[in-house]
Amino acid sequence: QVQLVESGGGLVQAGVSLRLSCAASGRTFSTYVMGWFRQAPGKEREFVAAISRRGLSTVYADSVKGRFTISRDNAKNTVYLQMNSLKPEDTAVYYCAADLSGMVTKFKSQYDYWGPGTQVTVSS
Repeated sequence: QVQLVESGGGLVQAGVSLRLSCAASGRTFSTYVMGWFRQAPGKEREFVAAISRRGLSTVYADSVKGRFTISRDNAKNTVYLQMNSLKPEDTAVYYCAADLSGMVTKFKSQYDYWGPGTQVTVSS
């Protein structure tokens, strides 16, 4: 069983930066591919970014490429999402997820464990 807890969300103005963190339980964090997803009101949950087990490979949604950076610290069992130049359309609940298969993927159906989410609201 893997437990994930996100933190770092909040209400910010457009253009500023925010860093989300996701702390994972368990001693095998380094064996999980980690991903970030988001869900805006009335919309489906969508892929944001994913990172391989050792952090050597990353994948981003086109909408955040160049603005967001995913990283991980396996010694701290934590994955991060650095969000720069935030836009109102980035407003959503952000979720981290763990994929036990080892393959970096954009597909939410492939992720096995999810955190409860953290709200990010960007005002214009």
